[in-house]
Amino acid sequence: MARQPVAPALLDTAERLFQLHGIHGIGIDAILAASGRSSRSLYQHFGSKEGLALAVLKRRDAALLAMLREAASVESDPRRKLLALFDALEAWFRQPDFRGCPFVHAAGAFPEPDHSLRRAAADHKRALLAFLRELAADSGVVAPARLARELFLLIEGATAAALVLCEPGAAATARRAAAALFEAQRRDATPTPP
Repeated sequence: MARQPVAPALLDTAERLFQLHGIHGIGIDAILAASGRSSRSLYQHFGSKEGLALAVLKRRDAALLAMLREAASVESDPRRKLLALFDALEAWFRQPDFRGCPFVHAAGAFPEPDHSLRRAAADHKRALLAFLRELAADSGVVAPARLARELFLLIEGATAAALVLCEPGAAATARRAAAALFEAQRRDATPTPP
């Protein structure tokens, strides 16, 4: 069997362990032992534990945004595109290894606004909001920026509820709220007959 390249092995192990224990809750020695890699490989590829954590967050950013983009791309109707995001979230929430939002965890662990991991968390949330603005703008609602922010808050709230309350169905509740918000904005955009 071919050996896994060093960087992906470290990333996979670190992602799993950070998810289980938090970035502060697991030491670099435990990550190296679990991955079967040396400290030399860690420093060569990532420079430090913080560099490794940053690489994990960047990979999670790409994966989560790709998951949502893929869910929306399956639909052609603007309303269904928006609602498909919540179906994708529910599938994520139901995964056995779901541990909530890694970006919220990172922001909580590193509260200093200029910390690289805190910035990575904020960048992810801004990218998610920008994606929601794109979808909302394409949907023809009267206030796409407002709808995007409302959908963003529904996604964040559903993710927190799914973790804290062990309630993956929070995505379905958020989906119903998103449908109501969309319909309200669409009605507002409909011209009133003279």
